[in-house]
Amino acid sequence: MRGRLYRRIFLFLLFFIAVALALSAIAGHLLLSQVVRTHVGDTLAAHALALAGRLPDAGRPDAEQQAALERLSRSRGVHAALWGPDGRRLAFTDIDIPAPRPGILGNQWLASPSGPALAVVLPDGRRLVLQPHHLPRPGRFLLAVLAVAALLAFASYPAARFVTRRLEKLEAGVRRLGAGDLSTRVEVEGHDELASVATSFNHAAERLQALVEGQRRVLASASHELRSPLTRLRMGLELAREDPGTAGPRLAEAVAEVEELDSLVEELLIAGRLELQQPGTIEPVDVGELLAAEAARTGASAVAGSASFCGDPRLIRVMLRNLLENARRHGLGSPVEAGVESRSGSPPGLLVWVADRGPGVPESERERIFEPFYRPPGHAEGRDGGVGLGLYIVRRIAAWYGGTATCLAREGGGTRFEVTLSGQPVATL
Repeated sequence: MRGRLYRRIFLFLLFFIAVALALSAIAGHLLLSQVVRTHVGDTLAAHALALAGRLPDAGRPDAEQQAALERLSRSRGVHAALWGPDGRRLAFTDIDIPAPRPGILGNQWLASPSGPALAVVLPDGRRLVLQPHHLPRPGRFLLAVLAVAALLAFASYPAARFVTRRLEKLEAGVRRLGAGDLSTRVEVEGHDELASVATSFNHAAERLQALVEGQRRVLASASHELRSPLTRLRMGLELAREDPGTAGPRLAEAVAEVEELDSLVEELLIAGRLELQQPGTIEPVDVGELLAAEAARTGASAVAGSASFCGDPRLIRVMLRNLLENARRHGLGSPVEAGVESRSGSPPGLLVWVADRGPGVPESERERIFEPFYRPPGHAEGRDGGVGLGLYIVRRIAAWYGGTATCLAREGGGTRFEVTLSGQPVATL
């Protein structure tokens, strides 16, 4: 890009400048030539009339006419030559002045090495040719145009360099990001389209870095979480093999461990889908009906009507199940209550809440419990303590639907979780 694009921009600017100035030079040269010719012609015609009235008669000697022509031409600041009606040169002040063509009846422009000259026919038939000492030369205008062209060509270099330099920085950032440096950011300069591209690149890089770091964190924690049930499963099967009499209970424990592994793998898959922003299908979901079904499965009491929302029914069910399972697990046998309410505003949405009368969550832990694989102090790993992904998935699902998930202290003791789902519900009854 550095060589090809830079050369193209620079050559394009040079071509554009050359064409524009060439057209301007041609038009200016023609216009200036016409202006000069008209102005000089009027001036020389006035000089010719003044000289004609003061020249000796045609019959006077050539020497007398020569002396008079030299004196008068110096006073007027012109070169001059006088020709007789028969074409003979009678007097002159500059040998470069051309001879007029015979047979002319009026004023006539003549070309010469020193510039154009004007031939005027006097009343007695003599012809007077005049040329100013300092004739404006339109050719100088072309030199000025060339100088302007050189200046613009020189100025186009930093202009092209400025554009390509910013593109080169953006290209270098893309290369570093592609090579694995997820911390790459590019400097945003100006307020034009390139600055917008640089800003979008930085946002994309931040999002990519967050996704990759999230995946790494989840995978690192998952390797630890999978190791515990696998170890217990292996130990149980080895003990059952060594003591066949205990095979029945050992197999029952192995089945429970497999179920825990299946639940953990499912939650990992859901977390991965949310990290990659692949929420699944979008269709009307009766959140109240799902909440009532999940509450009945976990033994909670639900206060829910029919509240429909557009989303993935599987994700909504997982969110409700994790909230209820968390309350059942950490509520220490206290009654669990849940409900769903409509929320007015712009845009409207839903509020899902689950409450228990357990020991509650310390204020310092109310944000950390939403981190993946985090367990508050004193909560065991495994089937009784959970794997630490439930509330993390709840918050990610809520965020995907434009909402929030918060942990609050319940009045009178216990914990209350509130999840908002923003957007445009299909219907809320």
